[in-house]
Amino acid sequence: MASSSLGRRLVACLLNVSEARKKDLVETVARAAIYKSTGVRREGTTVLNIFNDYDYNRSVITIVASIDSIREAVLCACEKACGLIDMRAHTGVHPCMGAVDLVPIYPLGEEVGVEDCAKEARAVAEGLTERVQGTSAFLFGWADTPLQRGLAQRRKEMGWFKKTPDMQAVRPDVGPQPQKRYGLTGVGASPYVMNCNVTIDTQDVALGRNIATAIRESTPGGLPGVQVLALPHESAVEIACNVESVKGSSPSHMAAGELWPSFSISGQAYCHAPASAITARVAELAGQQGVETKGTALVGFTPAECRGLAEGALSRGIGEFWKEQLRIHM
Repeated sequence: MASSSLGRRLVACLLNVSEARKKDLVETVARAAIYKSTGVRREGTTVLNIFNDYDYNRSVITIVASIDSIREAVLCACEKACGLIDMRAHTGVHPCMGAVDLVPIYPLGEEVGVEDCAKEARAVAEGLTERVQGTSAFLFGWADTPLQRGLAQRRKEMGWFKKTPDMQAVRPDVGPQPQKRYGLTGVGASPYVMNCNVTIDTQDVALGRNIATAIRESTPGGLPGVQVLALPHESAVEIACNVESVKGSSPSHMAAGELWPSFSISGQAYCHAPASAITARVAELAGQQGVETKGTALVGFTPAECRGLAEGALSRGIGEFWKEQLRIHM
């Protein structure tokens, strides 16, 4: 099959699971997306990357498939993760509520609308709670109809940011009251999502929080589409940014001369804050306090990059593409 046909109707899922210290376990979850229970490879599905973070005890698995195949691939991975990860024993500095903590789905081209991804996201939430009894989910983004509340708002409503979330106070959108064994899973759809984490050379978390507040979208002058946490990480502080797309082209009040990556879905133009802009802003604010940055880690790909890699992997019949990469995508 030619790569041009393989590229049609592709979507991506950045599956966030609450385990990173047992890499074999995480790879088992990834392979569940690629292979059927019989061991036969699921056609038209690949895992491009697995990002593990030991301190966070959190991994992000990048699954790409056609819109017609993504539901089963993601559900099989979620089912495997729920069978292997027990939230009662989980430790890590990153906030989380579920063995499968986050399931965002987004399109990789004009051929698929965000509404299509939202439909599949809702089906994943329903399917997970049916297949794994005791699991529950909340919906965000375009999957949260009709309100389309954003991920940050939904997490706040669920108590995700609390050090010890009160599961008894949670009212999930799908499934029963959350159980400690599986926790709560966020499932949603958006035009685009990725993570950009900038490490600053200090252990002062309060300083990190001030920087996070300054650059997040909700702050006047902040970066549109960017939600931010400051977390202790490897004897430093990481400014962990969740980056979503915004409608239109580069915001006029952002740095002159720096164009934001842009793309189009169903005729609507979108753009997102580039890692360079996020890193520069963090470096500027940290530098005002005499603190330097140590590096930036990217979790995810641009839509064009993701599509290109997926088309290459699928045309060559590679399911476990993360093993083919010559470098970690950072």
